[in-house]
Amino acid sequence: MKKTALIFGVTGQDGAYLSKFLLKKRYKVYGVKRRSSIINTQRIDDIYKDINYKSNFKIFYGDLTDASSILNLIKNVKPNEIYNLAAQSHVKVSFEVPEYSAEVNGLGTLRILEAIRSLNLEKKIKFYQAGTSEMFGRTKGKFQNEKTPFHPVSPYGVSKCFAHWITKNYREAYGIFACNGILFNHESPIRGETFVTKKIIQALVKIKKGNQKKLFLGNLYSKRDWGHAKDYVEAMWKMLQQNKPNDYVIGTGKTFTIKDFVNRAAKKIGFKLEWIGKGINEKGVNTENKKVIVECRKRYFRPLEVDYLKGNASKAKKLLNWYPKMTIDDLIEEMVVYEEENNNDKY
Repeated sequence: MKKTALIFGVTGQDGAYLSKFLLKKRYKVYGVKRRSSIINTQRIDDIYKDINYKSNFKIFYGDLTDASSILNLIKNVKPNEIYNLAAQSHVKVSFEVPEYSAEVNGLGTLRILEAIRSLNLEKKIKFYQAGTSEMFGRTKGKFQNEKTPFHPVSPYGVSKCFAHWITKNYREAYGIFACNGILFNHESPIRGETFVTKKIIQALVKIKKGNQKKLFLGNLYSKRDWGHAKDYVEAMWKMLQQNKPNDYVIGTGKTFTIKDFVNRAAKKIGFKLEWIGKGINEKGVNTENKKVIVECRKRYFRPLEVDYLKGNASKAKKLLNWYPKMTIDDLIEEMVVYEEENNNDKY
């Protein structure tokens, strides 16, 4: 008998990759999306076109701010597995809409767990909660693992800490098979355009094509642990295949600055950059024509910055037999190829 999965946030990067991963595993996949006046299913449109998946993939409307829609969805679908990937996930935006970020990211998770409990499905549903390395924030240390204390420095990070702890609470109080995946930065060609990796690749490709003049960034020296979303959704699934629920850090164990990422992407696209100036005045110059193509702007700095993140996924490697397959250069190459093939916009 086929397993059934219910994915909140199915139209996002992770939701799209997870849907395709589970369909290949012969799951029935039910996705949940918010009602919007804008059609935003482009990441999963190819699933509808694949005749092999048509009967096993359906989309429902629902919202993490609406407890009744969550309850009715779970009641009607009765899934074997629930993946909560829905969130207001942009860190800088969370400072501008902190209440909404808390409502969706924090209380939204609680609503799913409470629906499972109130429907007496504690022993029938396995639940995955998407955590984030932003929960660690300014925690000191050479790396972060499951024992590292949280010190979030954004409303996004704080709201995800609530979701993390309420997931543990429902696991311990009601016996729900509930796992937290503390995922470090993971990117892909279908990453949202406001996220820094996509912004960098997209801008540099446009500059190369003559469709844009400059790339504007914030803190060039924030260090991040970047992996590929395709690798990370496999880790999500593996967590729910274990005999006991647990929490896992998922990361590559390697860190790079924003500036490193820019340099690697520029080289792949065909630029040779020379950096001049310091601080907010630091600029990236195209050595071929001496034009400045990268600049810093204050508006892209967060009120509080997370300077350094590096994940130690030893537990996931040992218990889940999970290892990242793609390097940062593999990731950049895939993103560049996608952007070069799809980006024809004029500046």
